[in-house]
Amino acid sequence: MYKILDKVDYSDDVYMQVIEAPAVARAARAGQFVILRIHEEGERIPLTIADFDREKGTVTIVVQAVGKSTRHLQTLSGGETLANFIGPLGLPSEIENFGTVIMAGGGVGVAPIYPIARELKDAGNKVISILAARTKHLLLWEDKMRDISDEVIVTTDDGSYGRKCLVTEPLKELCEAGGVDLVYAIGPGIMMKFCCKTTEPLGVRTLVSLNSIMVDGTGMCGACRVSVGGETKFVCVEGPEFDGHQVDFDELMSRQRQYLEQEKIANDLYLECRGDAQCLA
Repeated sequence: MYKILDKVDYSDDVYMQVIEAPAVARAARAGQFVILRIHEEGERIPLTIADFDREKGTVTIVVQAVGKSTRHLQTLSGGETLANFIGPLGLPSEIENFGTVIMAGGGVGVAPIYPIARELKDAGNKVISILAARTKHLLLWEDKMRDISDEVIVTTDDGSYGRKCLVTEPLKELCEAGGVDLVYAIGPGIMMKFCCKTTEPLGVRTLVSLNSIMVDGTGMCGACRVSVGGETKFVCVEGPEFDGHQVDFDELMSRQRQYLEQEKIANDLYLECRGDAQCLA
């Protein structure tokens, strides 16, 4: 069993949990993910590692509740336990001294971009972080990102904090000014797609971390398949990071929409039948 040591709600549907998982923490590297189950009959939930502490033996996850399982997970507090917490899975981020790196994080994507930015800074890179959110109260981890960045730019869709614009506006300005060696973009599929459309004509290499549908996390089920450079790749074992200029984002987002539509139907059925054993059967 894996104990939840701490839990913070950032909004109605975004929250952080610190999990006691010494073996996972010892092996974890930036860019990797875990798969957890709340109980023995629960579904498998893949989540990118947002932070880890090898000395304390902890792994931090930041979750956006979008379905029954992630909403159930949000109800668990410090002292409660998870049945499974498996990882680290996937390939770690490519960490070396590239020069100047832009870290573009959108929404909940700011959390998984944090450990990558930290390791890139430790490797000697100049780190410029662009943090994007719909509104000020949804902005995550600004202080943590400022601690490991040379420069931080904040954007909000509604202008309630920082610049009123999308993440692509300062990204384009920085890339056009020159001297940018690498861009990391992590966030919703549409945000990553347009970050890549911004950097591609400027010839700036861009890496993205894909949040495709995932079941087993070992490459056997094929649910996480995505087209990269015209070839089928499995995000769980060949990713989650890929060259964003090669990713078929339209296919990725289409598969995500299909899953979310099915999840909504299942959630609606659960709410209608709650407490009616015959209906649920």
